[in-house]
Amino acid sequence: MPLKSIEQILNRSMGLDVASIGAPAVARAVQTRMSARQLVQPAAYLEQLRVSPLELQALVETVVVPETWFFRDREAFVTVAALAAKDWIANPAKPPMRLLSAPCSTGEEPYSMAMALIDAGLPVERFVIDALDISGQALGQAREGVYGKNSFRGADLGFRDRHFAPAPGGFRIGDAARASVRFKQANLLTDDGVGAAEGYDVVFCRNLLIYFDADTQRRAIEILRRLVTPEGVLFVGPGEANLLLGAAFVSARIPLAFAFRKAVPAAPALKGSAPRPAAPRAVSAPALASSRRGPFAGAPPRPAQPRPASTAASATRPAIADIRRLADQGRLIDAAKACEEHLRGEAPSAEAWRLLGVLRDASGELTGAADCYRKALYLDPADGETLDHLALLLQRQGDLAGAKLVGARALRLKRKEAL
Repeated sequence: MPLKSIEQILNRSMGLDVASIGAPAVARAVQTRMSARQLVQPAAYLEQLRVSPLELQALVETVVVPETWFFRDREAFVTVAALAAKDWIANPAKPPMRLLSAPCSTGEEPYSMAMALIDAGLPVERFVIDALDISGQALGQAREGVYGKNSFRGADLGFRDRHFAPAPGGFRIGDAARASVRFKQANLLTDDGVGAAEGYDVVFCRNLLIYFDADTQRRAIEILRRLVTPEGVLFVGPGEANLLLGAAFVSARIPLAFAFRKAVPAAPALKGSAPRPAAPRAVSAPALASSRRGPFAGAPPRPAQPRPASTAASATRPAIADIRRLADQGRLIDAAKACEEHLRGEAPSAEAWRLLGVLRDASGELTGAADCYRKALYLDPADGETLDHLALLLQRQGDLAGAKLVGARALRLKRKEAL
């Protein structure tokens, strides 16, 4: 059957697990390309794919639908700035910091890296960012560097005033951040995508593994393991954390940044002594939000949720800060249990439900995570962060219609906030 054969070609060329986006999405992309080539029969289009690398790339471009924005999942960028301050700003003789964004889509992620480092005080000559993507069309937009409202989400847009200038169609990224990023069209899964000898201090590979089948996931994780330096940090998406544990990576113990370090093999045990497991090096992310130069300066603090009146149960309820500390240690199951206990109190909050959703999302419990996100939205319908999480989760579950509705709701909210 032509469509099944086309799906297999996409799997071989880009590692796509069709179930991750749904067969109808692939069928629509094929129909779009058939119309562009003025073909009626799928069998004829299949033959075109087999003989034309350019047409295969065009189909890949049609299948890949980027969904990204600046400072998406901000904890990761706070952590990058903290790493720069601790290991590079404090050590001027250290070689320049090397970072990788793969896939980089239309550029919001690598430019966010650059802005976070510049705002942290790291000179532009002290870091370099490589940004890879399979889509030439997305890279064209990234190199142009002009972004509309959909790329600027959340309440704190101070970085836009510091790093962008108004331009036709939106805002243009400034020269300092632009010069710090080197874009390249490449497939992470191929040997020529990234040099095997490259070593990166920071690697962002977020929300890519979820679109791969199991074999391709293992292959990609091995590639990422080679790319990260022994002391480097790998950032993945919330729904991918469970794929890294037990795969030669350990949690970096950074709250909700979904960051990992290479596992360090334990030293051989001496005769008569018990082996000691190697512990990951923890990274403390300072409160950069309070700094005038920080990438999130000026963000209003989230109002404290009211605590229930004095009862024995509420007095012993785990606090949100305690739950985040458990997540910081990589103890996602314990953190989720503590969050459930917290929510059994008299005043469940949208923040707690969202946190439980992220923890379940990271553990692969997608249905439970979606339920938590919906409960958070019941308590706070204008929580844009939760809307973003839910839209991405629905997309991963194959509910493209639901993801589109939630995404449209989030976009309306952001446009309203921008007024």
